[in-house]
Amino acid sequence: MILYLIQGVGLGFAGAAQPGPFQTYIISQALKNGWQRTLPSALAPLISDGLIILIVLLVLSQVPDGLQRGLHIASGLFITYLSVSAFLRWRHFDKRALPARESSPQSLLKAIVMNLISPGPYVYWSLVAGPTLLSGWRAAPINGIAFLFGFYATLVTTFGAIILTFGSASRLGPRINRALIGLSAAALACFAVYQLWLGVAG
Repeated sequence: MILYLIQGVGLGFAGAAQPGPFQTYIISQALKNGWQRTLPSALAPLISDGLIILIVLLVLSQVPDGLQRGLHIASGLFITYLSVSAFLRWRHFDKRALPARESSPQSLLKAIVMNLISPGPYVYWSLVAGPTLLSGWRAAPINGIAFLFGFYATLVTTFGAIILTFGSASRLGPRINRALIGLSAAALACFAVYQLWLGVAG
């Protein structure tokens, strides 16, 4: 059981620390809304991954190519919308005005949608975490439970730390905040183009 718990912790940290559309999204939300309103978004994988894991395990150990291409395109379009929103906030940034902030439920809902349509979780669970979970569960259900606990405890904690870090960084001053918003818009744009390219070229 301890072995699977340790594997869960390691894979959870690797999944959260790896740059990607979801990580960039929560960073941009932390810059816009502050860490208090964005922190619930760290729970999004905990809410949405149940469906993702079920889908992945039902289709064996790989995401079908057609589904993966569709997810890339859907993800690319949604990230494009997020990138444009961040760009408009950067372009019309007013250091004297308070930014319009989303409520915590709105931020969490967008994070859930972001996670559900991102190919990353599907690929990660089909190729990396899924086989480990299945192996542990078949040996003894407690192994699978320990793996899931270690994975999500670490994943959520790491995402929370990222949100706290960038939410606090937004208080360094309007010029720094505007620069960080611009960087998040550019990063989201890059991810959008990449996801759309994968969907079309795949």
